Amino acid sequence: MFVSYLILTLLCFQTAVLARPGGESIGCDDYLGSDKVIDKCGICGGDNTACKVVSGVFKHTLTNLGYHKIVEIPEGATKINITEMSKSNNYLALRSRSGRSIINGNWAIDRPGRYEGGGTMFTYRRPNEISSTAGESFLADGPTNEVLDVYMIHQQPNPGIHYEYIIPGDNVISPQLLAHRRPGEPLNGQLGMPESTSHEDEDLHRETDILTGQSAGTFPVIQPGRFPSHQPENQVPAMQPPRQNREYNWKQVGKTECTTTCGKGSQYPIFHCVNRITHEEVPEGYCDSSTKPIPEEEACNLFPCPAFWDIGEWSECSKTCGLGMQHRQILCRQIYANRTLTVQQYRCQHLEKPDTTSTCQLKICSEWQIRTEWTSCSVPCGVGQRTRDVKCVSNLGDIVDDEECNMKLRPNDIENCDMGPCAKSWFLTEWSDRCSAECGDGIRTRSVVCMTNHVSSLPLEGCGNNRPSETTPCNNGPCAGKVEWFAGGWTQCSTECGSGTQQREVICVRKTEGNFDVLNPYECSYLEKPPSQQSCYLKPCGSKWFHTEWSTCSKSCEGGFRVREVRCLSDDMAASTQCDPQLKPEEKEPCNTQDCVPEIDENCKDKYYNCNVVVQARLCVYTYYKTACCASCSRVANRQPGFLGRR
Repeated sequence: MFVSYLILTLLCFQTAVLARPGGESIGCDDYLGSDKVIDKCGICGGDNTACKVVSGVFKHTLTNLGYHKIVEIPEGATKINITEMSKSNNYLALRSRSGRSIINGNWAIDRPGRYEGGGTMFTYRRPNEISSTAGESFLADGPTNEVLDVYMIHQQPNPGIHYEYIIPGDNVISPQLLAHRRPGEPLNGQLGMPESTSHEDEDLHRETDILTGQSAGTFPVIQPGRFPSHQPENQVPAMQPPRQNREYNWKQVGKTECTTTCGKGSQYPIFHCVNRITHEEVPEGYCDSSTKPIPEEEACNLFPCPAFWDIGEWSECSKTCGLGMQHRQILCRQIYANRTLTVQQYRCQHLEKPDTTSTCQLKICSEWQIRTEWTSCSVPCGVGQRTRDVKCVSNLGDIVDDEECNMKLRPNDIENCDMGPCAKSWFLTEWSDRCSAECGDGIRTRSVVCMTNHVSSLPLEGCGNNRPSETTPCNNGPCAGKVEWFAGGWTQCSTECGSGTQQREVICVRKTEGNFDVLNPYECSYLEKPPSQQSCYLKPCGSKWFHTEWSTCSKSCEGGFRVREVRCLSDDMAASTQCDPQLKPEEKEPCNTQDCVPEIDENCKDKYYNCNVVVQARLCVYTYYKTACCASCSRVANRQPGFLGRR
């Protein structure tokens, strides 16, 4: 009720102090021509003695960073004005005596706007950081219903904080005002001292002369109570006939309909011409049109519209693949005076609160896939090895680098296998179906293997000297006049140990009685040509180091690393321990050691001077802050050090 009363009296004050062009003013008592106005205590026709103004400047030098208490706002205070005397990197903060943060608490910097606290609505202003040199401010009409504490978040030298509020008083008159009052000067607008025993507050008030407005520093104290009682010099009162001689006069008969149903709208008074005696309405021509009051806008339907949940955008997912989390900010908001204000959440308790967290998944993480079954064991008996194909596969089914999968979860792609004890005897295959010569004498072949603890062709390792023959003669009839391929002898093996190759000459011939005629190769094209090259193996070379290709570098700049797998293998490609350790190739090496050259995006700039606070509060995950503070957020993403910069 008291808040509504203050708003009503302020509107009356505005109506009263503005003279109607060419006519009379309407007093705060709603009478045309009345000279009564609302005093600074909110009383129509009052003399400014029912309250006292508490004013001062906090100019103490601070050394420690963080929150420092400036002033205490008592219960019942009105016309609250806390203003930073010039722009700085400091911030104002407000909280209740119970410890509840109202503005800029817990190292989180709020946006400029309106915030509810202490039974009133505070307007938090932060002037444009580029075009303005003004500092921050808290403004509230009051009255407060509890004690509030004003703090400063100190980051650089204190430019001075001016504070002022009005509290009810019992016709308080400053003794200093009486000593300096000029003869005939009304006792209006005196400035009182805060009722506090704090030595710090006493020191602050000693710096300021509350009568002359001159500060011991450089800031003149505002004296809101001293309003001139005479009209401005540039405004000449309209000459009107004596009131009693005017038979007709303008009268307010009502108001227009309010422009809104809630949240503060506007309406205008309606004036009709009436008979001064009978109060009957007459045509407007009976009244002097030059004296008709100009309708002034009045506030109406001041109660706020129903509160609603204002839902922010989801943050980025906490993981680039797999199940992660994302967050969004939920604020309880109300519309008042065509402005959307943040209010306490209990006002939205009639509505279901939206979720502030949610699971998210940008894509399925790459995973290991076993692409083939185990191969057969490398030996028919005894202990050997078997392998299978294991690949890192993306969620789209593409084979990607192993580094994109969790190496700790990689399935084995090689393992030992035991085929049981080997029989110590000769094992034979069937004879080949074809004779080595299509005509004349030739041979057929078969494979002969001695099976013991490992594969061997040496007869002294358990199978005895009686090695079965691997060839047998065959003859497909005479070859006279027949065309065929003729193969010469094999050359020496290309290597002295391990696997190599050897070649032989293969030509097309026609066999006659005792002779061979060499023909063009196309004459034998319908026949299967014998191979002119084959592999050969003279003796084992011993164990050697084998390695894979290098992986891709882990980083594109500023020093990464790449790896490869190194194994010691014997001639039969089995794992061995006989390699020289000093000759082992490196398994890991640095790469891309050049400095990173950041891409410069000229559109990526900080739009606000206080983006350092956004970085400290870790708000870069929100799209709004990431765009408004693009440069600062990008530096954090690139792991560059941040700092509290100037505004």
